[in-house]
Amino acid sequence: MPIRPENRNRYPADWPVISLSIRTDRAAGRCECLGECGRGTHTGRCPNHNGGTAYGTGSRVVLTVAHLDHTPENCDPGNLRAMCQGCHLHYDRDHHRQTAAATRRAAVEAGGQLALAEPQELPMPDRADTPPTSLPALAVACPACGSAPAALCTSHGGTRPRRSDVHQARTKAFKAQQTPTT
Repeated sequence: MPIRPENRNRYPADWPVISLSIRTDRAAGRCECLGECGRGTHTGRCPNHNGGTAYGTGSRVVLTVAHLDHTPENCDPGNLRAMCQGCHLHYDRDHHRQTAAATRRAAVEAGGQLALAEPQELPMPDRADTPPTSLPALAVACPACGSAPAALCTSHGGTRPRRSDVHQARTKAFKAQQTPTT
């Protein structure tokens, strides 16, 4: 896999020698994946050979070196595995999702947009002290489901609150109550 410019300094200076040794000497030009990629397309060792035709896709195989712990600084041979591009991409898919999300978030912030707070950091409104009259449609009984004034409208025979605490029939009843009759 190509090394991103922002990560290049995380690799040791002799990375090309280490990578070549893993791919050619230890792996003998064949993908070393034993299924840990999660593709589910091969049992035992992946059959792909560097420069050959990839099984299933017919594309040209490029043998890469994967860091099993996703840490480029850790070049211990036990942490490195020669993998064809298909196995390597599948092995790293969750890591790629996380880094892509972080990259998008940083780009939005760099563009001057505010970062969103984490959900646990958002203050929850205190609704316990909110009188029903501040939610006008709750000030009347619901003609559609029969909920009492100040009670949420329910569905499924009263076993669950509706997704919205205001529905059309209740709002209509409140407006009718507020309109003076002549």
